[in-house]
Parts: sequence; C-alpha cells; structure tokens
Amino acid sequence: MNQLRKEKIGKYIQEKGVVTIKEISALFPDVSLMTIHRDLEKLEEEGSIIRTRGGAVSATPGVSPIEMKLEARMQTNMKAKREMAQKALQLIEPGSAVFLDAGTSSMALAQALPDMDVNLFTTGPNIALELGRLSIPTIHMCGGTLNRMNQAVSGQSTLDMLDHINISTAFLGVSGYTQEAGFTCGKEDEMLVKRMMMRRAGRKVLLMDSSKCGKILPYTFGNIEDADYIISDDQLPEEVVLRAKEAGTEIL
Repeated sequence: MNQLRKEKIGKYIQEKGVVTIKEISALFPDVSLMTIHRDLEKLEEEGSIIRTRGGAVSATPGVSPIEMKLEARMQTNMKAKREMAQKALQLIEPGSAVFLDAGTSSMALAQALPDMDVNLFTTGPNIALELGRLSIPTIHMCGGTLNRMNQAVSGQSTLDMLDHINISTAFLGVSGYTQEAGFTCGKEDEMLVKRMMMRRAGRKVLLMDSSKCGKILPYTFGNIEDADYIISDDQLPEEVVLRAKEAGTEIL
C-alpha cells in the first residue's frame, strides 16, 4: 500500500467530511478502483473514516458509525433530493392519507412538508420525529422490527397495520433500477412493505434520482408500469423516459 496516497485520501476525507469514490478516483486517475477500496478499508480499520455505499465519511469522536452513515447518505445528492421533494408536495392533498417510505428521499420530503391537514404514515422513526415539528398533521408510526442501518421498520407487524389502511398516495424510495429487474431494494422485509404499497395505495409515487439507474439490488418490488408517478432529478436515461411514456407513468 502506498502510505503517502493513503494519507492524502485520509486528509481529503477529513477536510470534506463526506466524499464519493468518484471524487477520490479523480484525485488518483492512475490508481485502480480496487486499490482505492483497499485504501479505504485500511483507513476504516484505523478508525479515521467510515465507509458508506459509494464513498466514505470522516469519523467523528462520540458519534456512532450508524449515525455517521445515515448522515452521509442524507448529504449524497442532497440538492436533487430537495428539488424532488418540492415536486412531490404538489401530489399531497389536504385530508388524505399519505405513506412516506423510510429513506433519505422521504426524509427530504418530510423536511419540506408544510403544516397541513393530512394523515401521515411512515416506516421511518427518524422521519416520524422530523414530522413531529408540525402541529396540524396526524402522524402514524408503523410498528415492526427496526433496521438500525437505514432507520426502517418492517416485518409482519408492519404489514398487518398497513393492510388495514386506505393510503391515498404512497411515496416509495428506490435503491436501484434496471429495465430488466425494475425497482429494487436490499432487504426482503422492506421489499414486502414496498410491494404492499404498490398494490394497495391509490397512487404510487417512486422517488428515484438518476444515480439509481443501472444499479440492481436483490429484491424487486415493482416496475415502471406499476407506478403512477416517478419523481426524479430530470436526468433519467432516455430509455427510462420512453418506457414511462409508453406505460402512462408520469415523470415529474
């Protein structure tokens, strides 16, 4: 391992706070991705950084790795997430029942939501706490088993509760999308929650920025034809836009 390169990477991450693999690769164009991943593994072993999906975050004394990873995910594509949240607001009708999936895109929507008369259901404890700043909405926190890494609850208790609720509009996060596999996520329990909402909700709204396209995770919960809306960052691949048009799925 090149000690000087590793030190430069560590210093860069400490200065930036949150970085992506792409940023690090740009600093060392002659170094392979595999080598950079090995450097990051060593830095994490030394306790100076915490690796995240697609990058790394500077380790902060007194803050748990889980908290740091959640913060890093929130900071990734934050501008796009805020723009997507503003688009999503136009689909929320006063007096309706709205489901907010766990995840950073839903958190951005929760942060943008005005104080209005609406029934809000969520599988994200952190999202429920964010919504607690509002005084008018009724907030319903789904029960279930907590995944600490992404602050999502799931399991049979979650499914039983949601199976008895008439959701007008469901906002669902997407971890990956390909034309063949459709919308995918990484956990089976969370897939079951998303799949239920795809089946039961009056309107299915997928929150998917362009960075999710081309990624595939183990569990499929739907495809473009199953969605009513896709809210994006206006940079979706042409084949996704064409397929949505053919399916009658509106892209905002």
